Amino acid sequence: MSKYLEVKFTANFKEENSFISDLLSNDLAEIGFDSFTQEESCLLAYVPESLYDKDNISNIIKSNPLYSDVSFSVQEMEDKDWNEEWEKNYFQPIVIADKCVICSAFHKNVPEAEYKIVINPRMAFGTGHHQTTELMIRHIAENDFQGKKVMDMGCGTAILSIFAALRGAKKVDAVDIDEWAYENSIDNLRENGVEDIISVRQVDASSVSGIKEEYDIFLANINKNILLADVPAYAPSIKKGGLLFLSGFYKADIPDIQKVAEEHGFSLVSFKEKDNWVALCLNKC
Repeated sequence: MSKYLEVKFTANFKEENSFISDLLSNDLAEIGFDSFTQEESCLLAYVPESLYDKDNISNIIKSNPLYSDVSFSVQEMEDKDWNEEWEKNYFQPIVIADKCVICSAFHKNVPEAEYKIVINPRMAFGTGHHQTTELMIRHIAENDFQGKKVMDMGCGTAILSIFAALRGAKKVDAVDIDEWAYENSIDNLRENGVEDIISVRQVDASSVSGIKEEYDIFLANINKNILLADVPAYAPSIKKGGLLFLSGFYKADIPDIQKVAEEHGFSLVSFKEKDNWVALCLNKC
């Protein structure tokens, strides 16, 4: 199993400057960081040890004047009970779109909702609390998944896959390159009783390249640079008339994402926005 490092970025991240930590999180995601915890004076970011590169981080900080007072330190993650850690410090039940409640097995007094997703996080990104996860869940809640075949690329905790299954998908293929995400996803499928619908693999985008007209719906909540590089690989795997949902980037990034998508046969249907993060719905023409 890959070891994780915790990198602590210290700066003035109080409410009036909270957008800076969002910008920094987005930049760090593009170099392999996959989980973040916001505190008043620091941002805790987590990355597989194999992807950690001090020079890359320093270059990101130097590249943006907004990061001028940011400093960072790194430590190896200790073995611990991450469910207990999240319960004590971070993860609380959340209701999205007035119909989906996301919680962990350890939570008490969970709000009632039409759908319930149980996520027991390890280090994988995706408890429903990040804006991009919420926006993708809202898209899933509003679209027809009944009887559909779905691909969830970069599945994290498999939260989107699980909701797609609960919404009636007949088959979901979920993939993630990260070992932590893969093992966390397996646990969460069992917790939600959807092992017969969802298949999880530890692979990258190349695993779907070349598959023709296979999926009705394709989900990818990753980051801008990966999406720009991988949308061409996704395109042949989506049926004509199928839907592609993309998130992990800002509203200002829409033109770049839309351009690549249109070059590969997609048209923009709609997008959702929260705190400048967006999730797009595109149709395969």
